[in-house]
Amino acid sequence: SCHHFSEDLRHPSRAHHIPTEGSTTGWGRLSERDTQFYSIGTGELSTFLITTREGHILINSDFESTVPILRANIEKLGFKLTDIKIILGSHAHGDHMEADAMLKELTAARVMAMDRDVPALREMTPGGKPHPIDRILSDGDEVKLGGAVLKAHLTAGHTKGCTTYSMKTEEAGKSYDVVVACSVGWNPGYVLWKNAAYPEIADDYRRAFRKLRSLPCDIFLGAHPSFYDGETNYAKLGKDGPNPFIDPAGYTARGAARVRRSCVCAPPYPGDRKGAVARTCCGTTSWPHRTGSR
Repeated sequence: SCHHFSEDLRHPSRAHHIPTEGSTTGWGRLSERDTQFYSIGTGELSTFLITTREGHILINSDFESTVPILRANIEKLGFKLTDIKIILGSHAHGDHMEADAMLKELTAARVMAMDRDVPALREMTPGGKPHPIDRILSDGDEVKLGGAVLKAHLTAGHTKGCTTYSMKTEEAGKSYDVVVACSVGWNPGYVLWKNAAYPEIADDYRRAFRKLRSLPCDIFLGAHPSFYDGETNYAKLGKDGPNPFIDPAGYTARGAARVRRSCVCAPPYPGDRKGAVARTCCGTTSWPHRTGSR
C-alpha cells in the first residue's frame, strides 16, 4: 500500500546491531578498526547509529517526541547521545527530520542535508526553532567520520532532496555494500502530472529508480523498517541459517516489488485510464540484479 505516516508510528522498537557474517564484536564493542551499524528507531521509523572511535553518525532524528526513545536505545547499546557528531536525514518530512534542531542542542552535532531539501527543511521549525543546517550536500558528496565513509545519492521524487546513503563496511575479512534507501513511494495528495510546484517530479522518480537499480548492495536498509523487513530479519538473527541482513537478492526483489506498488499507487488522472502517467513515472517495473562483481 501507499505510505502515510502519523503519530501512531512512534511506539518503541528494540535497539539492535545489524552485524555482518562472522561478527564477534557484539553490541557496543568495537574492534580497533570496526565501524558498526545499529538500528535504534521506532516501530515504523528507521533511525540508524553508525559508531566509530571518533564519534557517531545518526541517520534520521525522527519526531521530537521520539528523542527519548532514541536516547534510551543508544544508552542500552553502551553509547552516549552526546557522542553523536553528525546528523543526517533521508528526506524533509517531519517523521524523519523534525528533531534535528533538538538533537543538535543536545549533542552539538553537525546537521547535514541534501541541497534540494534545504527549502523544505527551513520551513520545518518545531516550537519555533530554526532548522539547523551546517553542511549542504550535493549528489555524490561523501560524509566521513572515524573511518566511516557514506556517499549521499540524490534519489528525488518523494521529496525534492530525498537522499539514499551507501557505504562499505568490512568485518571478518569480508567487504559488504550497505544501502540506506530513502523512499520511492508517494503520499496522499501527491501530484505527478502538471505539478506546478514540482514540475520535474515524474522525471525525478524515474532517475531515482535508475539510481537505486545501479547501486551495489549486500545489506539493504531504508527509511522505514517495512521497506527491508527489518523486524522479521531481526527475529531471524542468531538462528540457524545465514545472516538475514546480508541479502543482495532481497534488495533486487524488494526493489522490484516497491516499483510495482508505486505504480499501482500512482494517483489517477483524467484521461489516464490505461495508467500511462504511472508508467511514465515508474518506467519499467523490472529491477535488474546489479550487486557488484561478487
